[in-house]
Amino acid sequence: MSSLRFACSPLLLAATPLLPFAALAPASANELASLNSRESINDYMEQQEIDELKAWRSRNQVTSVNQFSDVRPTDWAYQALSNLVEKYGCVAGYPNGTYKGGQAMTRYEAAALLNACLDRVTEVTDELQRLMDEFKKELAVLKGRVDGLEAKVGTLEAQQFSTTTKLSGLATFVVGGVGYDGSAYNSAANSVNRRGRPPVEDVYENVTFNYDLQLTLDTSFTGKDLLRTNLRAGNFGRSAFGGEPHGLGNSAELEVAFEEDAGPNIVAIDKLFYQFPIGKQFTATVGARVGQEDMLALWPSVYPADTILNLFTVNGAPAAYSKNLGAGAGLWWQNNGLSVSANYVSALGSDSTNGLFTSESGGTASVQVGYQQEQWGLAAIWSYVQPLTQFVPGTTPTVHSSIDHGEAVGAETNAFGLSAFWQPLESGWIPSVSLGWGINTTNYGVQTTGRPSVSQSWMVGLQWSDVFAKGNDFGFAVGQAVFATSLTGGVNPEDGNYALEGWYKFQVTDKISITPALFYLSRPMGQRTPVGQGFSSLGALVKTTFKF
Repeated sequence: MSSLRFACSPLLLAATPLLPFAALAPASANELASLNSRESINDYMEQQEIDELKAWRSRNQVTSVNQFSDVRPTDWAYQALSNLVEKYGCVAGYPNGTYKGGQAMTRYEAAALLNACLDRVTEVTDELQRLMDEFKKELAVLKGRVDGLEAKVGTLEAQQFSTTTKLSGLATFVVGGVGYDGSAYNSAANSVNRRGRPPVEDVYENVTFNYDLQLTLDTSFTGKDLLRTNLRAGNFGRSAFGGEPHGLGNSAELEVAFEEDAGPNIVAIDKLFYQFPIGKQFTATVGARVGQEDMLALWPSVYPADTILNLFTVNGAPAAYSKNLGAGAGLWWQNNGLSVSANYVSALGSDSTNGLFTSESGGTASVQVGYQQEQWGLAAIWSYVQPLTQFVPGTTPTVHSSIDHGEAVGAETNAFGLSAFWQPLESGWIPSVSLGWGINTTNYGVQTTGRPSVSQSWMVGLQWSDVFAKGNDFGFAVGQAVFATSLTGGVNPEDGNYALEGWYKFQVTDKISITPALFYLSRPMGQRTPVGQGFSSLGALVKTTFKF
């Protein structure tokens, strides 16, 4: 090949000096496994070569021959290189700024280089015609490959689900159970004693197998907007991981725990909203079923990589970040890391009996101010919370009965939250840190005694990436579910509790992960734990996630 290289040196030495084909990015095992024939593999590798060549040339294109550190005016090919740069612009070098004109090439490489220059040539000279004749066979092969790929792309476009919509899925299996301990727990009767109330019945320690399935359709009409339709089904309604029995509080509820109101194993629309930009800095969202979290410009946490307790997914301020779901609208503004968000959600906005913007709408109104950089972020939020929302995630029964079920006494809650996170640039011994604190004040339309007037919550989450193997993560969190720190009527609050969780995520493949996890709740019933008695719970589970 070296003799041919010198014979056509005025052009080929000036054309793009490409990497050898053997140096092209290899196909992954998953990619090759999806190709079911030798012909498919060959087509795949050919396309890999073409894509790599195009991408490499694009990154290393030069505008002056002087950009090459190893080309000097005294070199015999200097003038040829200079002419091709100025006339055709089809010269490229290596990332280190060299040209390496003495490096050998294959005939296919030479044909690819010639073809690159021909794309920019408007007049065929005698020399170019000679080169075209010399590499006629190789050029024909390249053209055939491109034509074949274009035909395959056309077939895929004709058979695809939609030109505007992308379908993605998330399926989760959870196997595990919750065990209970303490003198308030009667294992023989499967019940738990409560202060001032009848015992909680049907408290079992059995192992269960539950699932959650989400199908998300993301549609864009302009390339900048988003119409999201989320279909969901699950069967956590009677599981301890779904927050049952209800009398024990909902601190043991998993983030993936879902079941339609109509019952288990029913697929229904969980979310349906439209999001679109207004100018360059504003984004608006409106939906018949939209979550509060969908309308916030900043989610001030990087914990967790794989969710366990719902309590630890709401930035240490569950009442402020309640993830209320229903009819709503919101607007956010972003500029250079700073953001301001405002939104309203009514859990009962589709019901004419309750409607929007009434005292029985099950509504939340939120305003958040946040700031985010590459490694850190922080946010402050205020939320107005009515009863009858989708329930604040992670509360004691005493708080739950007022914030979520205080409609009979005219309860209204103002929730505040401060949250922040920091993460290292690279994985290692230093974990990312996410923390948050929330404080809430609840007022009542009638005189009450023993109901929360002030409640608080907090959490700290640590997470290590690439633990023992790339893609595997380990996390640990500690905090307190929303608990009363002041009660009406001068009643002394005894609502304290602690929650802990730890997990390790095995990234089996790009699309499959397995996460064993443990969590502990020191006093999930809070104020309703009988005087002189104790009650705690310990959960263990294995969560398997499939993405498609």
